[in-house]
Amino acid sequence: MRDPLPDLGELERGVMQLVWRHGPITAEAVRAKLGRPLKESTIRTVLRRLEDKGYVTHTVEGRTFHFRAAEKRGAVAAKAVQQIMDWFTGGSLEEVLVGLVDNKALDPKQLQALSEKIARAKKK
Repeated sequence: MRDPLPDLGELERGVMQLVWRHGPITAEAVRAKLGRPLKESTIRTVLRRLEDKGYVTHTVEGRTFHFRAAEKRGAVAAKAVQQIMDWFTGGSLEEVLVGLVDNKALDPKQLQALSEKIARAKKK
């Protein structure tokens, strides 16, 4: 099994969504966009934890930290799906996809789009 992704709490997930959407971003900007009454020091702590977990990196301009995602959202999502596949199906992508189809987790339009992407990837 690959190294598991560090777990994220609810607040960390919300902050990561903002970093992916608006990065590079400051702690103050995260606090303002988060829409929750939190102190900037709390947001800085969350961002430091995210950096410790490998989800964000930062640069410093003047005395201001600017945070950006260490990886694109899709790459992190792919790792999370891989982790789920490893845990529940021994790494079988086919079993996961068939499960999604059988449980109607994908609508016909999504299935068609996925089928077209697979066909294009085969041609490359």
